[in-house]
Amino acid sequence: MATKVLFVCMGNICRSPMAEGMFRKAIQDAGLNRDVEADSAGTHAYHIGSAPDPRARQAVRQRGVDISGLRGRKVADDDFERFDYILVMDGDNYSRMIQRAPAQYHGKIRLLLSFSRKYPNLDVVDPYYGGVQGFEENLDMIEDAVQGLIREITGDSQVKMRSGR
Repeated sequence: MATKVLFVCMGNICRSPMAEGMFRKAIQDAGLNRDVEADSAGTHAYHIGSAPDPRARQAVRQRGVDISGLRGRKVADDDFERFDYILVMDGDNYSRMIQRAPAQYHGKIRLLLSFSRKYPNLDVVDPYYGGVQGFEENLDMIEDAVQGLIREITGDSQVKMRSGR
């Protein structure tokens, strides 16, 4: 049975689709395509059906990843049962998810950067109202956390994804 990972931010057009795309590349690079599945969603319904922000698409494209086919969706009630990991980008969305989820699923909800060695337990700050540099900084954080997540899933402390940079 595949390990299922859901990445969550507020609107599902910047941070969580970038994380989904970078994670999909990492699982492909690690040969885990058949063993791990990824998706992303937002805590709000602002951008349901929308493509990722153009700045997010450009930033990940520069790292060899295409997220143009992803579309925004809101977290669904059955996501709490369906996914093994529900990884949120910041403390505000973490709180929203904990409040919404049935208690038995709280252990699945974690900050994405809890898997990071360089940026442990920080927030992946929303870059939407900032410049391009915010998207690049987010990707640095996401890339590091994705490596840690793969290490946890595989139980292999030596796993390192090939960077697209």
